[in-house]
Amino acid sequence: AALSEVLTAEAVTCLNRAMAALRDIWEEIGIPEEQRLERTDTVRKHIKNLLDMMVAEEENLKERLLKSIVLCRKDLDTLCMELQLGPFETEEESTILQMEKNLRTRVEALQKQKRARKQELKALQEQDRALCDILCTPLFSIDTNSVPSLEDLDRYRRHVASLNSLKEQRQEEFVSNKRQIILLMEELDHTPDTSFEQDVVCEDEKVFCLSQDNIMALQKLLQQLEAQRALNEAVCTELRARIVTLWERLQIPEEERESSAVH
Repeated sequence: AALSEVLTAEAVTCLNRAMAALRDIWEEIGIPEEQRLERTDTVRKHIKNLLDMMVAEEENLKERLLKSIVLCRKDLDTLCMELQLGPFETEEESTILQMEKNLRTRVEALQKQKRARKQELKALQEQDRALCDILCTPLFSIDTNSVPSLEDLDRYRRHVASLNSLKEQRQEEFVSNKRQIILLMEELDHTPDTSFEQDVVCEDEKVFCLSQDNIMALQKLLQQLEAQRALNEAVCTELRARIVTLWERLQIPEEERESSAVH
C-alpha cells in the first residue's frame, strides 16, 4: 500500500511537471492566455480519456473474473455430483483473482479425473465383452450413462480379473482334455463325426468357445471315449483268453502262437 501511494504521488508529480513545462513553452512562444486554457483543457481531456479507458479495462477484467467464478462454481457443483464427491470449500477471504484461479484449477483437476474414469470404464467394457464372448457369460451390470464411482470401477476390475482367471482355468482344461481326446480317437481309430467333435479336434484353441456347456460336453466326450476304450480292452482281454483256450484245445504249436502274439 505504501509503495502504491508513492507511485501515485510520482504520477501526479510527473503530470504537474509536464503541465508546467507546457505552460513555459506556450509562454515562450507567446500563445495568448485564452488559447493556453484551450490547450490545457485538451491535455486534461486526453489524460481523462486515457485514465477512463484504463479504468474500464480493469473493470472488464474484474467482471470477467467474477463471471468465471460463477461458471466455475456451477461446473464444480456438477462435477462433484457426477464424481460423487463432497462440495468444494473455497476461502471466502481470498482475493477475486486467487479465488478464480483456485476454482478454475479445481475444475480442471476434476475434469481430468472424470475423463480418466470414463476411459477406464471403456477399457474394462472392452475386456468384459471379449471375455463374455468366449466364456458365454453375461456382461457386467453398470450404468454407462453416468460417471462410475471409484467403488464401481474397483468392483468392475475385480469382476474382469475373475473372468480372466476363469478363462485361463477353462483354457487349461480344454487343452488338456483335447490332447487326451485326440489320443483316444487315434487309439480307437475314431473319426470325428459330429460338429462338436470336429470343433474340438480342428478348432483353434484361442477361438474355441469356453462356455460352461462346452466344457461339460468336452468332459462327457472324454468320458465316452474312455468308456469305449475300457470296453474295447475288456473285449480284447476276453478274446485273448478264448484264443488261448482254443490253442490249448487244438494243441497249436508254440511257433504258430508266437506269430499271433503281436496282436
